[in-house]
Amino acid sequence: YGWATEDELMDYYAIGQCTPGIIAVNTATFIGYKYKKIPGAIAATLGVIAPSLVIITLIAAFLQNFAELAIVKHAFNGIRAAVCVLILNAVTKLAKKSVIDKVTLGICIVVVALSLFTEVSVVVMIVLAGALGYLAKRMLGAEKEEGGEK
Repeated sequence: YGWATEDELMDYYAIGQCTPGIIAVNTATFIGYKYKKIPGAIAATLGVIAPSLVIITLIAAFLQNFAELAIVKHAFNGIRAAVCVLILNAVTKLAKKSVIDKVTLGICIVVVALSLFTEVSVVVMIVLAGALGYLAKRMLGAEKEEGGEK
């Protein structure tokens, strides 16, 4: 909808990972603040929270009566599978725009390995990825300058 560029959205998402709370709420708050300062941040935050709150309240009111029904259990299994696919789709789209060279591919592999095989904090991974990107750019930039390419 043009509220933020793809780069801004990725930045907001990264910042949202490092701040407490739900990433969608944090991202909406940042975008709302960008356009209308405090009132925009409040409106955007409420706009993200309100629909979920209403839906969850309605589901909670009726789910206790139906939670043990096999059809409801199967429906939630299907919903979980669909959510996994939607998340994978979003990750794939982000990766296509973010992994643009050997350096970013290497950083991506390191972060994936850390997230799969360790309990390293998301904040630590983001800071590490930023530091690796910065150091790689400095080292590769220095090599290009020495080689006369820059």
